[in-house]
Amino acid sequence: MILVETVDDVENLEVPDPERLAFISQTTLSVDETKGIIEALKNKFPAIIGPRTDDICYATTNRQASVKELAKECDVVLVIGSTNSSNSNRLVDVTRDLGTDAYLIDNASQVQEEWLEGKPVVGITSGASAPDELVQNLVQVFRDRGTTDIGELEVIQENMRFMLPKEIRVALADNELPIAQ
Repeated sequence: MILVETVDDVENLEVPDPERLAFISQTTLSVDETKGIIEALKNKFPAIIGPRTDDICYATTNRQASVKELAKECDVVLVIGSTNSSNSNRLVDVTRDLGTDAYLIDNASQVQEEWLEGKPVVGITSGASAPDELVQNLVQVFRDRGTTDIGELEVIQENMRFMLPKEIRVALADNELPIAQ
């Protein structure tokens, strides 16, 4: 296994058998960053295989697409998420790459007043694993400050459904699993 982090890494990459090569990607990385690296890999190693596109974390992909739109509308974006969350950190990076200030916070108490000075439009988003309650608490902080113009920006409608594993579906069909009441 070889770690490839940049397009330059791909250019310098030498492998013993380029006809037997596969790649995987951390699903919480920036979609834009990995796109360039994957293209470079495919150009250098045409036989390379990768994961199915439906293996990519839909929440990460959707949140990054949404924060791009949010960044266009806002003067600053507050991202709720843990500092050890790759997903949340990528949201900050994507926003800053578009020229909009962005800050990663664990909760509303970490908002610093100087971030908001001269920034009339504030966007709020969160990493995929951040509880919605934290977002609602932050929105309430702005309401308590007198903000009345609050809205939602819906870029992508999420209606993802996940199938139960086949073994569980079969057991349920055969009435072999008790269903909680």
